[in-house]
Amino acid sequence: MSNTSRRDFLKHTSVAAASAGVLASVGSRAFADGDDTIRIGLVGCGGRGTGAAAQALSTTGNVKLVAMGDAFADQLENSLKNIERQTRKVEDAHIAVDDDHKFVGFDAYRKVIASDIDLVILATPPGFRPLHFEHAVANGKHVFMEKPVATDAGGVRQVLEAARVAKEKNLKVGVGLQRHHQPCYLDLVERVKNGEIGDVLAMRVYWNGGGVWEPRRTRDQVASEMEYQMRSWYYYNWLCGDHICEQHIHNLDVGNWILGGYPVKANGMGGRQVRTDKRYGEIYDHHAVEYTFADGRTMISQCRHIRGCWNSVSEHGHGTKGMVHLSSNPRSCKLEYANGDEYQFKGDTKTPYQIEHDDLFAAIREGRSYNEAVNGAMSTMTSILGRMCTYSGKEITMDEALNKGSSIMPSNLADLTFESTPPTVPDENGFYPIPMPGKTEVLDS
Repeated sequence: MSNTSRRDFLKHTSVAAASAGVLASVGSRAFADGDDTIRIGLVGCGGRGTGAAAQALSTTGNVKLVAMGDAFADQLENSLKNIERQTRKVEDAHIAVDDDHKFVGFDAYRKVIASDIDLVILATPPGFRPLHFEHAVANGKHVFMEKPVATDAGGVRQVLEAARVAKEKNLKVGVGLQRHHQPCYLDLVERVKNGEIGDVLAMRVYWNGGGVWEPRRTRDQVASEMEYQMRSWYYYNWLCGDHICEQHIHNLDVGNWILGGYPVKANGMGGRQVRTDKRYGEIYDHHAVEYTFADGRTMISQCRHIRGCWNSVSEHGHGTKGMVHLSSNPRSCKLEYANGDEYQFKGDTKTPYQIEHDDLFAAIREGRSYNEAVNGAMSTMTSILGRMCTYSGKEITMDEALNKGSSIMPSNLADLTFESTPPTVPDENGFYPIPMPGKTEVLDS
């Protein structure tokens, strides 16, 4: 059986008999000529992309990494070394990335996807995610993409459309909202859904901490403004979406999960109190948002990047018969009942970063329907709605945000080079325009 037909076989996960060759059973599927290898490519070779590739290689069955792409050659080479180190003891992990399949530049995603792969991992800065996801689906590839899946409403709409096409093609899509695969969350959310704390009236969700990595280059260490922003992508909205989008999406997603839908409107406030130096680009260092759902229930949200303050990365649901407390630390996950009793999670503590890949690759091998893109897009949109409210100081509906939200992306995204001008540029003193509540417009007229 040719590589091309084997690729098509994996894409559509159908059971077919070859005229010649041995059929090897893998779960409920069969692969012609005994080759059950899933070939993968990585686009975006930062820390999360490196981790995702290592986790994909650590799933059950034969997996081979054959292509990698990044905007920067140094990042690609460091990633490859780290993937090799992290998978050294994984028996069925095969790394075969030759020099001809190391792609560098803004168009690296096209070259990775054009390689002989079955699945692509998309882990660039999230502003590129809609373009890359759309291209992967158009070319018939299964996808694992990191969250968030966009940085503005137009990108969310693009992902929703590509998700529809992926479903039609029976392509499997995983999204890096790993709490949906974490045993403590699965256990407690199911108990909440079964009514153990009564009707959930409200949610409180937090990502309050000291912040992330410092900007990685000074201006005299780079060749252009585009490279300057790309190297420190977290601090520029078109690339990152602000930390309410890039980080706090996890907590907002859990709130949506428990409340059983997505908010219909929001209002909020935020600003840039401590992280004011020009090297911190244009993002805020704190946001507080009140989300309202169709039935009138609320989700209160905080995220902060300021050292020396109260820290919490957690979600809390208030019910008529008790409360649920959730955290990425399984031993902090519990139910508190109104009668004074408690249920403390004591189950499996396996990392959900691995489980999410285990589940995706099992779905590919077994031919099961698997598409997390719509929830990934709408939880991304929940975080974008919150940012739009904090930047503008206005109450905004989800319908307004999704359908009239102003674009923050370059119009020529598919044709960018390091000589291109980013959407936001500094003034003569190196400072970027900062959103100002009451003045900043976030909706198209």
